[in-house]
Amino acid sequence: MQDRDYRILVINPGSTSTKIGVFDGERSIFEKTIRHDAEKIHSFPTIIDQYEFRKQTILEALDEEGINISKLSAVCGRGGLLRPIEGGTYKVNEAMIEDLRNGYAGQHASNLGGILANEIASGLNIPAYIVDPVVVDEMEPIAKISGVPSIERKSIFHALNQKAVARKVAATFHKKYEEMNFIIAHMGGGITVGVHRKGRVIDVNNGLHGDGPFSPERAGTVPAGALVELCFSGEYYRDEIMKKLVGQGGLVGYLGTNDAVEVEKMIENGNEKAKLIYDAMAYQIAKEIGAASAVLKGKVDAIVLTGGLAYGKKFVKQISSYIDWIADVMVYPGENELQALAEGALRVLRGEEKVKEYPGKRLKEKVLS
Repeated sequence: MQDRDYRILVINPGSTSTKIGVFDGERSIFEKTIRHDAEKIHSFPTIIDQYEFRKQTILEALDEEGINISKLSAVCGRGGLLRPIEGGTYKVNEAMIEDLRNGYAGQHASNLGGILANEIASGLNIPAYIVDPVVVDEMEPIAKISGVPSIERKSIFHALNQKAVARKVAATFHKKYEEMNFIIAHMGGGITVGVHRKGRVIDVNNGLHGDGPFSPERAGTVPAGALVELCFSGEYYRDEIMKKLVGQGGLVGYLGTNDAVEVEKMIENGNEKAKLIYDAMAYQIAKEIGAASAVLKGKVDAIVLTGGLAYGKKFVKQISSYIDWIADVMVYPGENELQALAEGALRVLRGEEKVKEYPGKRLKEKVLS
């Protein structure tokens, strides 16, 4: 079968929107962000209860565009909060659906990705996939030690974009991803710096509410003792502390905005505080990259900056000034998640990569045994 015959529908659900795309091979022929009425979305008791409503809006959007879904070869959804699994393309199975519905690792709109893909694909008798969900865990055992026995460092990061970009960069070297060593910094609302060694992310900071550089919305690593004092000061509820770390941390906490463009305008207008905070974010990202280079013992083929913040030329230049002595710095702005989902499905359809089976409960049973 020729690549042009592989037509793939990709689905990326967000909290109040659903991004969809249709690809012929690697070529996008249709992309749309379906924005949902907030009142309608919030009328559903749980996120999972939204799936039928979202499914209908997707099918209606495709119909309006004149896209015949009977010509689809596969449907690929954004991976949700599943059990920790290695990177790759997974066929949606019953175990995965069960964990997505039950919110095994939490309730999030991305959990709808695999469910929606399966719902649409099953009616067409074609496969449904997910690719490199945020819970991809390829960390070495030594990287999971936190210093507190009851707390393990977790792998939660921008796996989809990081791995997609890693493959693109490897191709520029005329090599496979599995032959290269990269440090990749995804810089968006959250920031994650992954250590990619021969196709596996052996260490990475927890970009959800764990550690690493502060970001536009997240606090990153904070002094532990001071955080404990804050928690037991009697001034805050648990949810308020969490908001300080996720949502109201980083640029939002210091400057009242998560918009990097707005911060750059503040700096241009002479705001010294904005400059200090923005410089500090670049400094912390560079410091995290430097630590990552130690994990690879200096054997770094390239450092890659990606995500929305990578559009900022001055910001990228500042980070590069700290770390370009380690390796060449390559810049791939944006996330390109729909493209990454399509490429993950294509690799399986072309036979370039074996599809993986989500283990579900068997993974837990294997660990316990």
